[in-house]
Amino acid sequence: MPDIVDTAVAAGSFSTLVKAVQAAGLVETLKGAGPFTVFAPTDEAFAALPAGTLDAVLKDKAKLTSILTYHVVAGKVMAKDVVGLNGKTAKTVQGGDLKIDTTSGVKIGGATVIKADVETSNGVIHVIDKVLLP
Repeated sequence: MPDIVDTAVAAGSFSTLVKAVQAAGLVETLKGAGPFTVFAPTDEAFAALPAGTLDAVLKDKAKLTSILTYHVVAGKVMAKDVVGLNGKTAKTVQGGDLKIDTTSGVKIGGATVIKADVETSNGVIHVIDKVLLP
């Protein structure tokens, strides 16, 4: 089974995320043992950012790393694990908290999970519809 990075590359809908992970120097980390839970914004989610935002962040490695690690939770958290956690928060690798909302589907930090439980060899990916900003 491929790891988080190889799974994201193979999916074809995360080229911006993969480019950002490479620019931040996080490829080896996300290929590591983990396990990690990654909330992965699609290319469309990155395209929805205000004009110039992505280009600016890609040039600021510290800010880019902060944003990317805000999308990662330590451990392997499957969709079934969030049942009953409405209103609770998940601690990110970046240190911030993401609010969990299960009232209508699943939202994490205000982003809707559009595909859950993409299993990898070192964790799980949940596809989200927007970029989370700490």
